[in-house]
Amino acid sequence: MATTNDYEDGLKMIEELTTNAEQIQEQVLQQILERNSRTEYLSRFMNGQTDKQCFKTNVPIVTYEDVKPYIGRIADGETSNILVTEPVVEFHTSTGTSGGLPKLMPVTAEIHDQTTLCFTLLRSLMIKQFGDLDKTGKRLALFFAKPDTETASGIKKRTVLTSILKDPGSRAAVFKLYTSPIEAVFSSDNKQSMFCQLLIGLTQRDDVVSVGSTFATVVLRAIKFLEDHYEELCSNIKTGRLSNWITDAGCRNVVSLILKPNPELADSIQCICNCKSWEGILKKLWPKAKLIDAIATGSMSQYAETLEFYGGGLPIVSTVYICSEAVCGINLEPLSKPFDVSYTFLPNMAYFEFLPVNKDGTTTSEQIPFNGEPVDLVNVRLGQYYELLVTTFAGLYRYKVGDILMVTGFRNNAPQFQFVERRNIILSVDTDKTSESDLIKAVTEAKTLLEPFGFILRSYTSYADTSAIPGHYVIFWELMEKEDVDNTKDLDPMIMVECCCKMEESLSLTYKIYRREDSIAALEIRVVKQGSFEALMDYYVSQGAALNQYKGSSCIKSKDAIKILDSRVIARFFSTKKPLY
Repeated sequence: MATTNDYEDGLKMIEELTTNAEQIQEQVLQQILERNSRTEYLSRFMNGQTDKQCFKTNVPIVTYEDVKPYIGRIADGETSNILVTEPVVEFHTSTGTSGGLPKLMPVTAEIHDQTTLCFTLLRSLMIKQFGDLDKTGKRLALFFAKPDTETASGIKKRTVLTSILKDPGSRAAVFKLYTSPIEAVFSSDNKQSMFCQLLIGLTQRDDVVSVGSTFATVVLRAIKFLEDHYEELCSNIKTGRLSNWITDAGCRNVVSLILKPNPELADSIQCICNCKSWEGILKKLWPKAKLIDAIATGSMSQYAETLEFYGGGLPIVSTVYICSEAVCGINLEPLSKPFDVSYTFLPNMAYFEFLPVNKDGTTTSEQIPFNGEPVDLVNVRLGQYYELLVTTFAGLYRYKVGDILMVTGFRNNAPQFQFVERRNIILSVDTDKTSESDLIKAVTEAKTLLEPFGFILRSYTSYADTSAIPGHYVIFWELMEKEDVDNTKDLDPMIMVECCCKMEESLSLTYKIYRREDSIAALEIRVVKQGSFEALMDYYVSQGAALNQYKGSSCIKSKDAIKILDSRVIARFFSTKKPLY
């Protein structure tokens, strides 16, 4: 697959891809079918045919559970053409923290090429917006690669990030362009890795031109870690000696080559971190940074306000829409606010179809004349909601990714989508169904009541408590103060009760009806102490989630996860009036 190192050629390629989206999509599907129509899976439905109509008519729409047995056979070492004719070189793993169980996704060499091309195009956009950051400094990007595991037949299982970082070219780029040493990135101890990455990032603070990670959650985790450890980090910088508890050999060896005594720098950082408010702390610590590079869209949007507070005016740039199944799109407007970001789909990455859905996530045939049938990339309609289906070069066919998207516009002939929510992440007590986007809206409305009192909602999640009849919605809130990191200010109970009421007022008509009929009990907000969501993240990481892939969730169902938050509750508040409708 063609690539380019020239940013102007990259911009030109984006124009060509978006202009010729329909033709490219037809070519992509044709290539996939010609290669794989005689695989065991496709031959069941197509009998060796390769035309689009046969594909659309006969190949079913599937979920992971439908293809899991086929993927399992490949993982176990069967060599026949089960899903794809090309060799499966590795599997990408999803963590399952955004609403499902971990999955294995087959990867071929072509998928690696597509990922490389995507980031080449993205680099062109970033140069256009910010200049060539690679020539002006280094990036503080907090990466945490998980160790490889293997299937029964010896095929590597890796996160997408680990796969990228394992590439020799990427390893060389990390050394040249990033502050984080590759040895720290690949440490098996996340705490030691975080300490060393922040330590080197602080020692090179005058060279840092961007700060970030994969998701907003990881950046906020790093800021909390910095709050807890900045005195020790400054001590290391002052003396030039690494703390004894850092026992990872790779970390110790690489940091010892970089760390030199610098009392003046240590005092400067200590002075910044000792301030009453940490508002703008990222800009203060890394004054030459031009952006925060982290995904803060969709379910990550709940963290945007907190990240803006710490960023000191740095734009939060959500660059790319990549899932474990496929590379999907890029953000052509890097300076868009997190709530406004749209991703322009790249038609050469996979064959995309879109299943029309109502806003509540249920399939519909009422709003558009397609009888609920999937539509092609170029036939989606402005303002309509869809569930994403992908057909890939790596053996997924009409596969439900589980993402709900809304069409916000077009770049030439290629549609632009806003990520709305993950399907099936909902609260439900009776026959009510509250979607993730509805919950985000309700929380956004309610938290504005706290702003005059100097509080920021740092994190939240929820669950439907049905242990009593009627059941009710429980929302966990972790709050922080703008002016005091010790979080000693008392919450006003009347304001918190009003937050509960405001949330109920912002929920759906169905919820309000059931609430007024006493089929649902009063909504409850449980305020948890500082660090509770870090503890929740630690739990998921201990269960196998990759730190860099951790997204959190607006709704949790794990009893252990609920128990972790419940053990840290410091106050409870309930709605005192039923919402009007």
